[in-house]
Amino acid sequence: MATKNFTTALLEELKMEIPSTRKCLDRIPLEKLFHFKPHETSMEMGYLTLLVAEIPLWIAHMIEDSEIDFVTYPHEKIETSQQLMAHFEDNVKKAETSLLNANDDTLEEIFTLKANGKIMYTSPKKIDIRTTINHLVHHRGQLTVYMRMSGISIPSIYGPSADDKSF
Repeated sequence: MATKNFTTALLEELKMEIPSTRKCLDRIPLEKLFHFKPHETSMEMGYLTLLVAEIPLWIAHMIEDSEIDFVTYPHEKIETSQQLMAHFEDNVKKAETSLLNANDDTLEEIFTLKANGKIMYTSPKKIDIRTTINHLVHHRGQLTVYMRMSGISIPSIYGPSADDKSF
């Protein structure tokens, strides 16, 4: 059996999560629900959907820039569902391209997470990229709760949902 390199494994893992993420984001009528919050301490649905759409771009920044400052990170201005989907698709392409152009040596390099220039932590890129994919899955799950509370049907993700029994 042929062995895969770590870069290929991460790319395959990311590609497995993209269709379900796309299905969730595509169902959100952002223009109507941008400010929806299930609780006063929760983030707004508009911010959460933008976060989910931007997480793939973090992978490109990790590989190409070796750092992200989450306080000063520039967020796209999104006002419509159409803009959100275009932004998501662009970010996915950038993440995939970065992973395709990287190699296992690149992923051994150090990634630094900062807050207003202060180093929060450092770790090998391969560890943080996997954590970032998990972060995407986590926030997509959070988004499905928002969707349920807003009356938006939940697509199948890893199998049928109560709303999508197409299996």
